[in-house]
Amino acid sequence: MSSDEPAGPPGAGDGADRPRDRAARRAERRARRRRHGLRRLLPTWRMVFGGALLLLLLLCGAFAAGYLLVKIPPANASATAQSNIYLYADGTTQIASSGTVNRENVPLSAVPKTVQRAVLAAEDRDFYHESAIDPRAMVRAAWNTVTGKGIQSGSTITQQYVKNYYLNQQQTVKRKVEEFFIAIKLDREQSKDQILEGYLNTSYFGRNAYGIQAAARAYYGEDVSQLDTAQGAYLASLLNAPSAYDVVANPQNKDRAVARWNYVLDGMVKEHWLAAPTRASLRFPQPVQSSAPSGLSGQRGYLVEAIRNYLVDNKIIDEQTLDAGGFRITTTIEKSREDDFTAAAQDQLLGKLGDSGTDRYVRAGGASIDPATGNVVALYGGVDYTKQYVDNATRRDYQVGSTFKPFVFASAVQNGSTTQDGDPITPDTVYDGTNGRQVQGPNGPIGYAPDNEDDVDYGDITVAQATNQSVNAVYAQMAEDVGSSKVKSTAVSLGLPATTPNLSAYPSIALGVATASPLDMAQAYATLDDHGSYLPYTLVTNIVKDGHTVRLPQRVPKPAVSRQAADTATSMLQNVVDAPDGTGTAAQAAGVPAAGKTGTAEDDKAAWFAGYTPDLVTVVAVMGQNSTTGTQEPLYGATGLDRVNGGGFPAQIWADYTAAALKGVNVPDFDLHLQPGASPSPSAPPDSNPPTDTPPSQPPGTPPGEPSSPPGMSPSGGGFTGGLDGGLDAGASGGSDGGDDGGDTSGGTGSAGGTDGGPGGTVGPSGGTTNGGTIAGTDGGTTMGAAGGGGPGGAGGPPPAG
Repeated sequence: MSSDEPAGPPGAGDGADRPRDRAARRAERRARRRRHGLRRLLPTWRMVFGGALLLLLLLCGAFAAGYLLVKIPPANASATAQSNIYLYADGTTQIASSGTVNRENVPLSAVPKTVQRAVLAAEDRDFYHESAIDPRAMVRAAWNTVTGKGIQSGSTITQQYVKNYYLNQQQTVKRKVEEFFIAIKLDREQSKDQILEGYLNTSYFGRNAYGIQAAARAYYGEDVSQLDTAQGAYLASLLNAPSAYDVVANPQNKDRAVARWNYVLDGMVKEHWLAAPTRASLRFPQPVQSSAPSGLSGQRGYLVEAIRNYLVDNKIIDEQTLDAGGFRITTTIEKSREDDFTAAAQDQLLGKLGDSGTDRYVRAGGASIDPATGNVVALYGGVDYTKQYVDNATRRDYQVGSTFKPFVFASAVQNGSTTQDGDPITPDTVYDGTNGRQVQGPNGPIGYAPDNEDDVDYGDITVAQATNQSVNAVYAQMAEDVGSSKVKSTAVSLGLPATTPNLSAYPSIALGVATASPLDMAQAYATLDDHGSYLPYTLVTNIVKDGHTVRLPQRVPKPAVSRQAADTATSMLQNVVDAPDGTGTAAQAAGVPAAGKTGTAEDDKAAWFAGYTPDLVTVVAVMGQNSTTGTQEPLYGATGLDRVNGGGFPAQIWADYTAAALKGVNVPDFDLHLQPGASPSPSAPPDSNPPTDTPPSQPPGTPPGEPSSPPGMSPSGGGFTGGLDGGLDAGASGGSDGGDDGGDTSGGTGSAGGTDGGPGGTVGPSGGTTNGGTIAGTDGGTTMGAAGGGGPGGAGGPPPAG
């Protein structure tokens, strides 16, 4: 070929060039396939498939490893559990020991078929058809827990049995993993009947009953083989919340327990285990009273039960772990004050009861808190835990009555509320106290017209006087003026549980229709006493098991209402105790500065006194309950009195206990910062209407018109030692020429005399106008008063008793 001949295509006729050409084409194809932009960030299908395959292999490997490594352990030690030791606040004196596991294993054949099916309907309806685990239920439970719908179990009966028999109740990942693999292995090695038998014998039913046999005896006093369908459904219901659904221990929860019982029976019908007509004929089977161990007699059982509930409710120790035992629990209960409370209840009330009539129904309960620490220093649950099982200090099924009214006033101050006329609400604000007066809303009457006690018409009356005399018409209107929802919010902030029954946002909230416990009310009054600072109460200071200390929740004080709101309420409550027209004058017998409020439930089924000193808050309730039927009963006729009010036995028990509990303690005066424009509530004028929540009827032989309450302690009243000053408003040193008749108008110069100043006057004709002395007549002698000074005061009136 000549040099002028054109060259052929590149590589043509050249074998060495062809591979290079193919490589170029492959590079070109790869360039076209190369991912650009956001697609470069997404995995290819090969990567997804490979990753999924790898994950599957890892899961299979982990499952195989777990199955091989996790062994079925021996049974846990709960069958030989230790007792719990409960100690008084000193950390050495024992209250009681409890916690021994009550269990009696029975074969599945001894359990009636309907009872077995009731348990399945309650806990795991697919038990005989499902595997040992239910992944869907586990995922659903985990999702509900994460999304805030409450902690969910998601466990099958097999898993619950593994937890009860082989493991423990701890909510840890390790335990859940072990539970998972042991359940799978157990399902392969045991029959469904064997697993159900084990579950029925290890489950906890409350009342310290482990297993279906112990539960049958604890709740119905029968062998398990004698249980009927209704009883079996109730025991099955208990598995969900043993203590909460015990309708004897917690009668306020009966509606919830019955709803759960209905759920179980309806489930049996749905699964074709129970005929619909048979189900319709069943009635709720009321369980029997619990028989407490003799070691829990007196107050000990009430204390143990209250402490157990505190630990469980605050998620410090779960119920089953606690009853498995081994804990040494130091409580806040002070033995001397616990004994003082018991003695006060016995001396002032229980010792006066007979064996017939209303006296058979009378019960008492109370709680006492140190406001500075929140420690519950004493609880009075009733006459004896082995005789009256329900704890009257913690039960929530009696109306609190007018002891709720201070929360309404505190809410008014806290929210800067005004009357319908735009006047700020203070102790001096005037309201219409007409009996049966319609509560007025922004647009007129709201259709609510509460009656005053004994249908008394008060007309125009100040808030302070309405508090002294517990005027319903005034406080219902005040609740409307403040806003019922704000009142409820304030009560909860002070310490009442938000779940308190009947704590509804309606003007009737002011009259105390809510059914809080004495302990709940003591918590709220402790917040008022501590100038509006809320500190959650505690019953426990230390818990140790096997040398390890159990962590207790942090309790941090927080403001509930302003100091002015709390202190102004306290000022008015001082007057309830101190003023002659106050309903709480019996509390003066404690001999210390005090504030308080009386209360009476509807139909006089309960009477309350909630009172406090700067150092101690105590609430006392006297209740009527038929011991046979459990129904609430009026207190009319108790101890021979026409009626029992908060100013009677409750205030008397309070005073007796408080005097003993604070014996030897230098109790200071209240340090109060009042709302602007407020002054210490004045005493009502002598001719004011009688109080509505008065002390009990006069004992036989008491002269008409002579008070049976202890002496007055109002700023303008007589001294701390009754009648020695002569008249209700005696002079500073007894009045000149006081003598036996409380001073006259002559004002002579008396010589120094004996320390007691002579006996009290009967009706001082000119009782004097200035404040009474702390100890009447220290300069008195026969003429009482070194330099006279009585002057022409107001008419003396009858002197206080004593």
